[in-house]
Amino acid sequence: MSTGTETRRPVETEAPAYRPIVDDDPTAQRFRVHRSAMTSPTIHQAEVERIFAKSWLYVGHESEIPEPGDFVRRPVGGRPIFMVRGAKTGNVNVFHNTCTHRGALVCRQDSGNAKVFQCFYHAWTFNSEGQLKGVPDRDAYAGGVNFDELGLKRVTRVESYRGFVFASFDPGIQDLPSYLAGAKDYIDLVVDGCGGSVEMVRGTNQYSFSANWKLLIENSLDGYHAESTHDTYFKYLVSLGTDLRGGVNGREVDLGNGHAVIEYSSPWGRPVAKWEPLFGEEARTEIDRLRADLIARHGEERAHAMSEVNRNLLIYPNLVINDIMAVTVRTLYPSAPDAVDVTAWALAPVNEPAPLRHRRLDSFLTFLGPGGFATPDDLEALESCQHGYASGGVEWNDISRGMGRVPMANDEEQMRAFWRRWQHQMGAAANLGGDQ
Repeated sequence: MSTGTETRRPVETEAPAYRPIVDDDPTAQRFRVHRSAMTSPTIHQAEVERIFAKSWLYVGHESEIPEPGDFVRRPVGGRPIFMVRGAKTGNVNVFHNTCTHRGALVCRQDSGNAKVFQCFYHAWTFNSEGQLKGVPDRDAYAGGVNFDELGLKRVTRVESYRGFVFASFDPGIQDLPSYLAGAKDYIDLVVDGCGGSVEMVRGTNQYSFSANWKLLIENSLDGYHAESTHDTYFKYLVSLGTDLRGGVNGREVDLGNGHAVIEYSSPWGRPVAKWEPLFGEEARTEIDRLRADLIARHGEERAHAMSEVNRNLLIYPNLVINDIMAVTVRTLYPSAPDAVDVTAWALAPVNEPAPLRHRRLDSFLTFLGPGGFATPDDLEALESCQHGYASGGVEWNDISRGMGRVPMANDEEQMRAFWRRWQHQMGAAANLGGDQ
Protein backbone atom coordinates (compact mmCIF):
# COMPACT_ATOMS: atom_id res chain seq x y z
CA MET A 1 0.00 0.00 0.00
CA SER A 2 1.32 3.41 -0.95
CA THR A 3 1.90 5.95 1.81
CA GLY A 4 2.15 8.80 -0.66
CA THR A 5 5.67 9.60 0.49
CA GLU A 6 7.78 7.60 -1.97
CA THR A 7 10.44 9.50 -3.88
CA ARG A 8 10.01 9.03 -7.58
CA ARG A 9 13.25 8.32 -9.40
CA PRO A 10 13.75 10.25 -12.62
CA VAL A 11 13.53 8.20 -15.74
CA GLU A 12 17.03 7.83 -17.11
CA THR A 13 17.35 8.40 -20.83
CA GLU A 14 20.45 7.82 -22.90
CA ALA A 15 21.96 11.05 -24.21
CA PRO A 16 22.07 11.24 -27.99
CA ALA A 17 25.44 10.31 -29.44
CA TYR A 18 26.58 13.41 -31.30
CA ARG A 19 29.66 12.99 -33.46
CA PRO A 20 31.31 15.45 -35.83
CA ILE A 21 30.52 15.04 -39.50
CA VAL A 22 34.27 15.42 -40.10
CA ASP A 23 36.08 12.45 -38.55
CA ASP A 24 39.69 13.62 -38.25
CA ASP A 25 41.94 11.01 -36.58
CA PRO A 26 45.65 11.78 -37.08
CA THR A 27 46.70 8.86 -34.87
CA ALA A 28 44.91 6.36 -37.09
CA GLN A 29 45.83 8.45 -40.17
CA ARG A 30 42.17 8.49 -41.10
CA PHE A 31 40.11 11.42 -42.33
CA ARG A 32 36.47 10.89 -43.27
CA VAL A 33 33.48 13.09 -44.07
CA HIS A 34 29.96 11.85 -43.50
CA ARG A 35 27.94 11.90 -46.71
CA SER A 36 25.08 13.77 -45.07
CA ALA A 37 27.29 16.85 -45.53
CA MET A 38 26.50 16.52 -49.25
CA THR A 39 22.79 15.73 -49.03
CA SER A 40 21.19 17.28 -45.94
CA PRO A 41 18.89 20.32 -46.36
CA THR A 42 19.59 21.14 -42.70
CA ILE A 43 23.31 21.25 -43.35
CA HIS A 44 22.77 23.38 -46.45
CA GLN A 45 20.77 25.99 -44.52
CA ALA A 46 23.40 26.06 -41.78
CA GLU A 47 26.09 26.68 -44.41
CA VAL A 48 24.21 29.70 -45.71
CA GLU A 49 24.00 31.13 -42.18
CA ARG A 50 27.35 30.10 -40.72
CA ILE A 51 29.72 30.05 -43.69
CA PHE A 52 28.49 32.30 -46.50
CA ALA A 53 27.19 34.97 -44.12
CA LYS A 54 30.35 34.86 -41.99
CA SER A 55 33.22 34.73 -44.51
CA TRP A 56 34.93 37.10 -46.92
CA LEU A 57 33.37 36.44 -50.35
CA TYR A 58 34.75 37.44 -53.72
CA VAL A 59 32.74 40.21 -55.43
CA GLY A 60 34.80 41.10 -58.49
CA HIS A 61 37.96 42.74 -59.74
CA GLU A 62 38.62 46.46 -59.74
CA SER A 63 39.52 46.29 -63.44
CA GLU A 64 35.86 45.51 -64.21
CA ILE A 65 34.88 49.04 -63.21
CA PRO A 66 37.76 51.29 -64.32
CA GLU A 67 35.76 54.50 -64.93
CA PRO A 68 33.44 56.54 -62.66
CA GLY A 69 29.93 55.13 -62.90
CA ASP A 70 31.06 51.72 -64.22
CA PHE A 71 29.17 48.92 -62.50
CA VAL A 72 28.68 45.16 -62.41
CA ARG A 73 25.93 43.28 -60.65
CA ARG A 74 25.99 39.67 -59.49
CA PRO A 75 24.89 37.45 -56.62
CA VAL A 76 27.34 37.16 -53.74
CA GLY A 77 26.64 34.53 -51.13
CA GLY A 78 23.20 34.12 -52.65
CA ARG A 79 22.34 37.81 -52.25
CA PRO A 80 21.90 40.29 -55.13
CA ILE A 81 24.51 43.04 -54.91
CA PHE A 82 26.25 45.43 -57.29
CA MET A 83 29.68 47.04 -57.40
CA VAL A 84 30.13 50.54 -58.82
CA ARG A 85 32.97 53.04 -59.14
CA GLY A 86 31.87 56.20 -57.32
CA ALA A 87 31.74 59.27 -59.58
CA LYS A 88 32.77 61.67 -56.82
CA THR A 89 35.28 59.67 -54.79
CA GLY A 90 36.50 57.12 -57.32
CA ASN A 91 36.03 54.48 -54.61
CA VAL A 92 34.76 50.97 -55.21
CA ASN A 93 31.29 50.86 -53.67
CA VAL A 94 29.41 47.62 -53.05
CA PHE A 95 25.68 47.93 -52.36
CA HIS A 96 22.80 45.64 -51.57
CA ASN A 97 20.74 45.62 -54.76
CA THR A 98 17.43 46.66 -53.21
CA CYS A 99 15.56 49.95 -53.14
CA THR A 100 15.22 51.46 -49.67
CA HIS A 101 11.62 52.38 -50.48
CA ARG A 102 9.83 49.10 -51.21
CA GLY A 103 12.62 46.68 -52.06
CA ALA A 104 12.79 46.33 -55.84
CA LEU A 105 16.13 45.90 -57.59
CA VAL A 106 17.73 49.22 -58.48
CA CYS A 107 20.49 47.82 -60.71
CA ARG A 108 18.81 45.79 -63.44
CA GLN A 109 21.68 45.25 -65.90
CA ASP A 110 24.67 42.98 -65.46
CA SER A 111 27.19 45.69 -66.34
CA GLY A 112 27.48 49.15 -67.81
CA ASN A 113 28.00 52.78 -66.88
CA ALA A 114 25.41 54.95 -65.15
CA LYS A 115 25.29 58.34 -63.49
CA VAL A 116 22.26 57.24 -61.47
CA PHE A 117 20.35 54.08 -60.64
CA GLN A 118 16.60 54.45 -60.77
CA CYS A 119 14.18 51.98 -59.25
CA PHE A 120 11.63 51.23 -61.98
CA TYR A 121 8.84 50.69 -59.43
CA HIS A 122 8.42 54.22 -58.01
CA ALA A 123 11.37 55.97 -59.68
CA TRP A 124 13.42 56.61 -56.56
CA THR A 125 16.88 57.52 -57.86
CA PHE A 126 20.35 56.97 -56.35
CA ASN A 127 23.79 58.11 -57.47
CA SER A 128 26.93 55.99 -57.74
CA GLU A 129 27.90 56.87 -54.17
CA GLY A 130 24.58 55.44 -52.94
CA GLN A 131 22.92 58.74 -52.05
CA LEU A 132 19.19 59.12 -52.61
CA LYS A 133 18.93 61.98 -55.12
CA GLY A 134 15.42 61.80 -56.50
CA VAL A 135 11.98 61.08 -54.99
CA PRO A 136 8.91 61.86 -57.14
CA ASP A 137 6.43 64.10 -55.30
CA ARG A 138 8.76 64.46 -52.36
CA ASP A 139 6.49 67.06 -50.76
CA ALA A 140 3.82 64.43 -50.15
CA TYR A 141 5.94 62.86 -47.42
CA ALA A 142 5.54 64.01 -43.84
CA GLY A 143 8.45 65.51 -41.98
CA GLY A 144 9.22 62.23 -40.22
CA VAL A 145 10.88 60.76 -43.32
CA ASN A 146 14.61 61.43 -43.34
CA PHE A 147 15.65 61.00 -46.97
CA ASP A 148 19.33 61.35 -46.06
CA GLU A 149 19.06 58.03 -44.22
CA LEU A 150 17.43 56.26 -47.15
CA GLY A 151 20.46 55.94 -49.41
CA LEU A 152 21.47 52.56 -50.75
CA LYS A 153 22.61 50.12 -48.08
CA ARG A 154 26.28 49.29 -48.28
CA VAL A 155 27.44 45.71 -47.74
CA THR A 156 28.76 45.62 -44.18
CA ARG A 157 32.46 45.11 -44.96
CA VAL A 158 34.30 45.67 -48.25
CA GLU A 159 38.07 45.39 -48.77
CA SER A 160 40.35 44.54 -51.68
CA TYR A 161 43.71 42.88 -52.16
CA ARG A 162 45.74 43.34 -55.37
CA GLY A 163 42.56 44.42 -57.14
CA PHE A 164 40.44 41.48 -55.93
CA VAL A 165 37.39 42.92 -54.16
CA PHE A 166 35.84 40.98 -51.28
CA ALA A 167 32.77 41.64 -49.16
CA SER A 168 31.41 40.20 -45.93
CA PHE A 169 28.02 40.45 -44.30
CA ASP A 170 29.61 39.97 -40.86
CA PRO A 171 30.53 43.29 -39.18
CA GLY A 172 32.88 41.53 -36.75
CA ILE A 173 34.96 39.61 -39.28
CA GLN A 174 38.75 40.03 -39.19
CA ASP A 175 40.40 42.28 -41.76
CA LEU A 176 40.89 40.84 -45.23
CA PRO A 177 44.73 40.51 -45.19
CA SER A 178 44.57 38.54 -41.93
CA TYR A 179 41.76 36.38 -43.32
CA LEU A 180 43.69 35.62 -46.51
CA ALA A 181 46.69 34.46 -44.48
CA GLY A 182 49.11 32.49 -46.69
CA ALA A 183 46.86 32.86 -49.75
CA LYS A 184 48.18 36.43 -50.17
CA ASP A 185 51.54 35.08 -51.36
CA TYR A 186 49.87 33.07 -54.10
CA ILE A 187 47.69 35.95 -55.25
CA ASP A 188 50.93 37.92 -55.48
CA LEU A 189 52.47 35.21 -57.66
CA VAL A 190 49.51 35.33 -60.02
CA VAL A 191 49.45 39.12 -60.31
CA ASP A 192 53.22 39.67 -60.42
CA GLY A 193 53.56 36.82 -62.91
CA CYS A 194 51.29 38.80 -65.23
CA GLY A 195 53.60 41.80 -65.00
CA GLY A 196 51.95 43.34 -61.93
CA SER A 197 48.98 44.81 -63.77
CA VAL A 198 46.02 42.54 -64.56
CA GLU A 199 42.48 42.78 -65.82
CA MET A 200 39.45 40.59 -66.10
CA VAL A 201 38.73 39.80 -69.73
CA ARG A 202 35.19 40.83 -70.58
CA GLY A 203 32.67 38.00 -70.61
CA THR A 204 32.08 35.03 -68.33
CA ASN A 205 31.43 31.33 -68.28
CA GLN A 206 28.24 30.63 -66.35
CA TYR A 207 26.80 27.20 -65.77
CA SER A 208 25.06 25.01 -63.20
CA PHE A 209 25.30 21.40 -62.15
CA SER A 210 23.39 18.98 -59.93
CA ALA A 211 25.68 18.05 -57.05
CA ASN A 212 26.92 19.48 -53.78
CA TRP A 213 29.14 22.57 -53.94
CA LYS A 214 31.82 21.08 -51.70
CA LEU A 215 32.46 18.37 -54.28
CA LEU A 216 33.58 21.05 -56.75
CA ILE A 217 35.81 22.61 -54.07
CA GLU A 218 37.47 19.23 -53.56
CA ASN A 219 37.73 18.58 -57.29
CA SER A 220 39.33 21.97 -57.96
CA LEU A 221 42.26 20.97 -55.71
CA ASP A 222 42.38 17.28 -56.60
CA GLY A 223 45.45 16.17 -58.53
CA TYR A 224 44.56 12.51 -58.01
CA HIS A 225 41.73 12.49 -60.56
CA ALA A 226 43.50 14.24 -63.45
CA GLU A 227 45.08 11.27 -65.22
CA SER A 228 41.98 9.09 -65.14
CA THR A 229 39.24 11.70 -65.61
CA HIS A 230 40.97 13.93 -68.18
CA ASP A 231 42.65 11.29 -70.33
CA THR A 232 41.06 12.72 -73.49
CA TYR A 233 42.63 16.14 -72.90
CA PHE A 234 46.10 14.71 -72.41
CA LYS A 235 45.78 12.72 -75.63
CA TYR A 236 44.74 15.96 -77.35
CA LEU A 237 47.89 17.70 -76.09
CA VAL A 238 50.05 14.86 -77.35
CA SER A 239 48.40 15.09 -80.76
CA LEU A 240 49.45 18.76 -80.91
CA GLY A 241 53.06 17.99 -80.07
CA THR A 242 53.20 18.46 -76.28
CA ASP A 243 55.66 16.09 -74.62
CA LEU A 244 54.01 14.68 -71.48
CA ARG A 245 56.75 12.21 -70.60
CA GLY A 246 58.02 14.39 -67.75
CA GLY A 247 54.75 13.98 -65.89
CA VAL A 248 53.41 16.25 -63.15
CA ASN A 249 55.31 16.84 -59.90
CA GLY A 250 54.39 19.10 -57.04
CA ARG A 251 53.07 19.61 -53.56
CA GLU A 252 50.05 20.84 -51.65
CA VAL A 253 50.05 23.51 -48.95
CA ASP A 254 47.64 24.38 -46.14
CA LEU A 255 47.58 28.20 -46.23
CA GLY A 256 45.52 28.74 -43.07
CA ASN A 257 41.88 29.71 -42.50
CA GLY A 258 40.68 26.98 -44.87
CA HIS A 259 42.71 28.27 -47.85
CA ALA A 260 44.92 25.78 -49.68
CA VAL A 261 46.87 25.31 -52.88
CA ILE A 262 48.36 22.60 -55.02
CA GLU A 263 51.38 23.74 -57.02
CA TYR A 264 53.13 21.61 -59.58
CA SER A 265 55.41 21.61 -62.58
CA SER A 266 53.94 20.14 -65.76
CA PRO A 267 54.90 19.63 -69.40
CA TRP A 268 52.36 22.00 -70.91
CA GLY A 269 53.03 25.66 -71.63
CA ARG A 270 51.93 28.81 -69.84
CA PRO A 271 51.18 32.10 -71.65
CA VAL A 272 52.92 33.91 -68.79
CA ALA A 273 56.41 32.87 -69.89
CA LYS A 274 56.72 29.21 -70.81
CA TRP A 275 56.66 28.47 -74.53
CA GLU A 276 55.53 25.17 -76.06
CA PRO A 277 54.91 24.13 -79.69
CA LEU A 278 51.15 24.59 -79.22
CA PHE A 279 51.74 28.37 -79.04
CA GLY A 280 53.41 28.54 -82.44
CA GLU A 281 56.92 29.71 -83.36
CA GLU A 282 55.74 33.31 -83.75
CA ALA A 283 55.03 33.46 -80.00
CA ARG A 284 58.45 32.23 -78.87
CA THR A 285 60.24 35.59 -79.07
CA GLU A 286 57.55 37.42 -77.07
CA ILE A 287 57.38 34.70 -74.39
CA ASP A 288 61.18 34.74 -74.05
CA ARG A 289 60.99 38.51 -73.57
CA LEU A 290 58.36 38.11 -70.87
CA ARG A 291 60.52 35.53 -69.10
CA ALA A 292 63.56 37.83 -69.17
CA ASP A 293 61.46 40.68 -67.78
CA LEU A 294 60.25 38.52 -64.87
CA ILE A 295 63.82 37.52 -64.06
CA ALA A 296 64.94 41.16 -64.11
CA ARG A 297 62.10 42.20 -61.80
CA HIS A 298 61.91 39.29 -59.37
CA GLY A 299 65.06 37.17 -59.69
CA GLU A 300 65.58 33.74 -61.19
CA GLU A 301 63.88 31.70 -58.43
CA ARG A 302 60.68 33.70 -58.24
CA ALA A 303 60.53 34.08 -62.03
CA HIS A 304 60.76 30.30 -62.28
CA ALA A 305 57.79 29.93 -59.90
CA MET A 306 55.76 32.38 -61.99
CA SER A 307 56.70 30.87 -65.35
CA GLU A 308 57.01 27.15 -64.77
CA VAL A 309 54.77 26.32 -61.80
CA ASN A 310 51.02 25.83 -62.01
CA ARG A 311 48.73 26.66 -59.11
CA ASN A 312 45.19 25.62 -58.15
CA LEU A 313 44.35 27.98 -55.31
CA LEU A 314 41.31 27.86 -53.02
CA ILE A 315 40.38 30.99 -51.10
CA TYR A 316 37.88 29.71 -48.58
CA PRO A 317 35.01 29.19 -48.91
CA ASN A 318 34.18 29.48 -52.62
CA LEU A 319 36.80 31.25 -54.74
CA VAL A 320 39.11 29.14 -56.91
CA ILE A 321 41.98 30.64 -58.92
CA ASN A 322 43.46 28.21 -61.44
CA ASP A 323 46.81 29.59 -62.60
CA ILE A 324 47.57 26.94 -65.20
CA MET A 325 47.52 27.14 -69.03
CA ALA A 326 45.31 30.19 -68.40
CA VAL A 327 44.31 32.06 -65.25
CA THR A 328 40.73 31.27 -64.37
CA VAL A 329 38.89 32.95 -61.49
CA ARG A 330 35.85 30.93 -60.48
CA THR A 331 33.17 31.31 -57.82
CA LEU A 332 30.35 28.97 -56.89
CA TYR A 333 27.25 29.10 -54.75
CA PRO A 334 24.75 26.38 -53.82
CA SER A 335 21.05 27.12 -54.29
CA ALA A 336 20.27 23.70 -52.76
CA PRO A 337 22.22 20.75 -51.32
CA ASP A 338 22.43 19.30 -54.84
CA ALA A 339 22.44 22.41 -57.04
CA VAL A 340 25.33 24.79 -57.73
CA ASP A 341 25.73 27.91 -59.87
CA VAL A 342 29.23 28.66 -61.17
CA THR A 343 30.70 31.81 -62.71
CA ALA A 344 34.20 31.95 -64.18
CA TRP A 345 36.33 34.76 -65.58
CA ALA A 346 39.68 34.88 -67.38
CA LEU A 347 42.39 37.02 -65.77
CA ALA A 348 45.12 38.40 -68.04
CA PRO A 349 47.95 40.95 -68.14
CA VAL A 350 46.95 44.45 -69.16
CA ASN A 351 48.09 45.21 -72.74
CA GLU A 352 48.89 41.56 -73.42
CA PRO A 353 50.04 40.98 -77.03
CA ALA A 354 47.14 39.83 -79.18
CA PRO A 355 48.57 36.39 -80.12
CA LEU A 356 49.18 35.51 -76.45
CA ARG A 357 45.74 36.80 -75.45
CA HIS A 358 44.21 34.63 -78.15
CA ARG A 359 46.11 31.57 -76.90
CA ARG A 360 45.18 32.36 -73.29
CA LEU A 361 41.46 32.58 -74.09
CA ASP A 362 41.64 29.46 -76.22
CA SER A 363 43.13 27.59 -73.25
CA PHE A 364 40.52 29.14 -70.93
CA LEU A 365 37.74 27.72 -73.10
CA THR A 366 39.37 24.52 -74.33
CA PHE A 367 40.21 23.09 -70.92
CA LEU A 368 38.16 24.90 -68.27
CA GLY A 369 35.18 26.19 -70.23
CA PRO A 370 31.76 24.56 -69.78
CA GLY A 371 32.13 23.00 -73.24
CA GLY A 372 35.84 22.23 -72.91
CA PHE A 373 37.78 19.08 -72.14
CA ALA A 374 37.92 19.31 -68.33
CA THR A 375 34.73 20.85 -67.03
CA PRO A 376 32.23 18.41 -68.58
CA ASP A 377 34.36 15.51 -67.29
CA ASP A 378 34.47 17.03 -63.81
CA LEU A 379 30.76 17.76 -63.65
CA GLU A 380 29.91 14.27 -64.84
CA ALA A 381 32.06 12.89 -62.01
CA LEU A 382 30.50 15.16 -59.38
CA GLU A 383 26.94 14.46 -60.45
CA SER A 384 27.78 10.76 -60.47
CA CYS A 385 28.91 11.08 -56.85
CA GLN A 386 25.67 12.82 -55.93
CA HIS A 387 23.65 10.05 -57.58
CA GLY A 388 25.75 7.47 -55.76
CA TYR A 389 24.89 8.95 -52.36
CA ALA A 390 21.23 8.13 -52.99
CA SER A 391 22.15 4.46 -53.11
CA GLY A 392 22.90 4.39 -49.39
CA GLY A 393 24.85 1.61 -47.73
CA VAL A 394 28.03 3.67 -47.38
CA GLU A 395 28.11 6.49 -44.81
CA TRP A 396 31.53 8.09 -45.21
CA ASN A 397 33.78 9.60 -47.88
CA ASP A 398 37.46 8.92 -47.32
CA ILE A 399 39.89 11.85 -47.65
CA SER A 400 42.93 10.22 -46.00
CA ARG A 401 45.28 10.08 -48.96
CA GLY A 402 48.76 11.29 -48.02
CA MET A 403 48.32 11.36 -44.24
CA GLY A 404 51.55 10.35 -42.56
CA ARG A 405 53.86 11.65 -45.28
CA VAL A 406 54.91 14.94 -46.81
CA PRO A 407 51.87 15.77 -48.97
CA MET A 408 52.27 15.53 -52.74
CA ALA A 409 50.16 17.22 -55.41
CA ASN A 410 47.97 14.13 -55.82
CA ASP A 411 47.32 13.75 -52.06
CA GLU A 412 44.44 15.29 -50.10
CA GLU A 413 45.85 17.52 -47.34
CA GLN A 414 44.50 20.59 -49.16
CA MET A 415 40.97 19.14 -48.95
CA ARG A 416 41.45 18.35 -45.27
CA ALA A 417 42.37 22.01 -44.68
CA PHE A 418 39.03 23.04 -46.21
CA TRP A 419 37.02 20.51 -44.21
CA ARG A 420 38.66 21.43 -40.89
CA ARG A 421 37.71 25.06 -41.39
CA TRP A 422 34.22 24.01 -42.51
CA GLN A 423 33.72 21.92 -39.36
CA HIS A 424 34.96 24.79 -37.18
CA GLN A 425 32.58 27.31 -38.72
CA MET A 426 29.62 24.96 -38.72
CA GLY A 427 30.11 24.03 -35.07
CA ALA A 428 27.24 22.07 -33.54
CA ALA A 429 25.33 22.29 -36.83
CA ALA A 430 27.77 19.73 -38.26
CA ASN A 431 27.24 16.97 -35.73
CA LEU A 432 25.73 13.59 -36.45
CA GLY A 433 22.76 12.70 -34.29
CA GLY A 434 20.45 15.53 -35.28
CA ASP A 435 18.15 15.79 -38.28
CA GLN A 436 20.53 15.11 -41.12
